[in-house]
Amino acid sequence: SLGEAGATLQALLEEASYREHLLARNLPQPVYIGYGEAGRDGGYLAMRFAAHEAQRSLAAAAGAAGVPVRINHARGGSTARGGARLDAIVRAMPPDIVDGVLHVTEQGETMSQNYGLRSNALRTLERAFGVLGLVTLARRRGQARPESPAARQHAAHLAARSREQWRQLCVEDPDFQDFFRAATPIDVIERMQIGSRSIWEGSGKGALAIRSTPWVFAWSQARFFLPGWYGSGTALGEAIDAGELASMRGLYRDWPLFQLVINDIEGQLARTELNIAGRYADLASTTQRGYMTQLANEYTRCRDAVLGIKEQAELLDGDATQQRAIQLRNPYVDPMNLMQVDLLRRWRASAREDEDLFQALLASVSGIAQGLQTTG
Repeated sequence: SLGEAGATLQALLEEASYREHLLARNLPQPVYIGYGEAGRDGGYLAMRFAAHEAQRSLAAAAGAAGVPVRINHARGGSTARGGARLDAIVRAMPPDIVDGVLHVTEQGETMSQNYGLRSNALRTLERAFGVLGLVTLARRRGQARPESPAARQHAAHLAARSREQWRQLCVEDPDFQDFFRAATPIDVIERMQIGSRSIWEGSGKGALAIRSTPWVFAWSQARFFLPGWYGSGTALGEAIDAGELASMRGLYRDWPLFQLVINDIEGQLARTELNIAGRYADLASTTQRGYMTQLANEYTRCRDAVLGIKEQAELLDGDATQQRAIQLRNPYVDPMNLMQVDLLRRWRASAREDEDLFQALLASVSGIAQGLQTTG
């Protein structure tokens, strides 16, 4: 896990045979930080802080062993799987470990969005490496300002509380897995020809019983976008109730990582449409529909916390372009969602054997993904 990353690397580098192998090649030790699996395990907010601390612990372990390290950010396209603008990723890295090198993997819809056009590719890379140069220069001049121990402690508390809330519902509640299967088109997605292996994991429960990409994809199709915000509302809301709103506003103003986290959560909240999600929830059994109230309450608490921290009246008031894009897109996507709900109900009533309905469902999944510009 990300929490054990530093200790794992330390144990590896203490192996004499491996050290000899590494030194013989005169190359840095490569390390991949995975975001998707950490998101399934503890939710978005906990994943971001765990990845941040992992970078620092990996750099410390490599430094103690006298070995250079190259950290590769293995992220998916969606927010819940580590997706964000490259310049935001660089700005949010621990400034005391930036060394002028950036390794990332890109996948999913971000490939076409960020690199599909030459102008987009140049802008993406220009922003990322411009920030990387500035941050690296600041470190070499001794001007890097790592976040304070108090800020890290505050973040650790938020992450732990968010993770606790996430796991209680998404991992440890077996009935919620049934709700997930009923209230999302996951039974369609699992029959799509994607990859060469099953989307289901052999061991694990709840969110850990399914691979991260289809887990996020299914929630986005049903307009919940749950992996991007669930658990954060409880953590942030409780901190505000405890009188910590001013300190969190300070964190948002001064700490790039906290800015990234809050902005990403805000974007996922803005994409969520609870009225549409409620239509999908109606596909579940009467007892399972109670989850919709729980999710709506967490959404409201998360939205109010984000607006309070950012001192805004509405979501994305600080990003008019994205706000307008969602407002323009939704009227075209909403009917496709309503059609998909009807198709799901009829297809499931046929014991999932009606091929014509299934083909229509496949078309609806593709159409909604393109309309929302997100998969998993």
